[in-house]
Amino acid sequence: MLKNLTSLLAVAALWSGIAAAGTLDDVRDRRELNCGVSQNSLGFSAKDENGVRRGFDVDLCRAVAAAVLGDPNAVHFVPLTSSSRFPSLVSGEIDLLVRTTTHTLYRDAGIGVSFVGVNYYDGQGLLVPKSLGVTSAMQLDGAPICVISGTTTELNLFDFFNRNNMTYEKVVVADAVESALQFTANACVGLTNDISSLAGIRASLDNPQDYVLLPDVLSKEPLGPVVREGDAQWGDIVGWTLNALKAAEEFGITRANVNDMLASENPEIRRLLGVEGDLGAKFDLDADWARRAIAAVGNYGEVFANHLGVNTSVGLERGYNELWTNGGLMYSPPFR
Repeated sequence: MLKNLTSLLAVAALWSGIAAAGTLDDVRDRRELNCGVSQNSLGFSAKDENGVRRGFDVDLCRAVAAAVLGDPNAVHFVPLTSSSRFPSLVSGEIDLLVRTTTHTLYRDAGIGVSFVGVNYYDGQGLLVPKSLGVTSAMQLDGAPICVISGTTTELNLFDFFNRNNMTYEKVVVADAVESALQFTANACVGLTNDISSLAGIRASLDNPQDYVLLPDVLSKEPLGPVVREGDAQWGDIVGWTLNALKAAEEFGITRANVNDMLASENPEIRRLLGVEGDLGAKFDLDADWARRAIAAVGNYGEVFANHLGVNTSVGLERGYNELWTNGGLMYSPPFR
């Protein structure tokens, strides 16, 4: 972990004196977006039976590719571990990181990257076997807990047990796949991660009904897309593509009706879809960029429902990820 951190800081230091501007030109010249995602996180980024990568994070990558290149399939997905994600971004191996990544001050200000929005409000939780008979994390004093190394999850776990004067046995794993294997092999009685990730892990197990998510929320985990520091234009493109999906849901624009909505008389819808104004020109895109993104993957609510919602195997309620008009935290700044 120390070696990875030292390497990352060294690369960040190299970039600190260099303007990272030019990602848009690089992507256009390459005709492909290099997007860093989870290796195999059900609901966020996983290959289906045909080998096609799908998920909540995957769709944001595709939306950006549609906005910039006009083709949602012009994406090269780079599956990354927790420890490799930031070095891969800072070094230029990827153009965009969309990998269930928590926005923290240290990450945003200390390692040469910039967060450009929140696509999922999460929290850290604990998954345990139902047969264990516990109903709260407060009953896990002294228990072995599986946790992925080099993550905020590892730090939050320590903080939670420490402030509650409890101890635990840390079982360190490399990624979500290994965590599930160790958990089902009884190397630990508790598995901790973001609640959304735990829901995906539970859904992937042979007998998901035999496992329960405890009600405790150990931390705030605002997840979002990340770009290299120093390229404001590229950050604006990614951030406003995400905003376009949120705004589309608020305005009732869907993947199916987006072209019909071009006839709307609502001025903000008309600006969003490029019917009037020149918002796309502000970051060197054409007027049709947001319409293409929405047509490619649907609005924010559609993306959530398709990959994480109650009718999927992951089975998550919207919760804080509802629109602000429905009591949630999601909304876009104005398109004007």
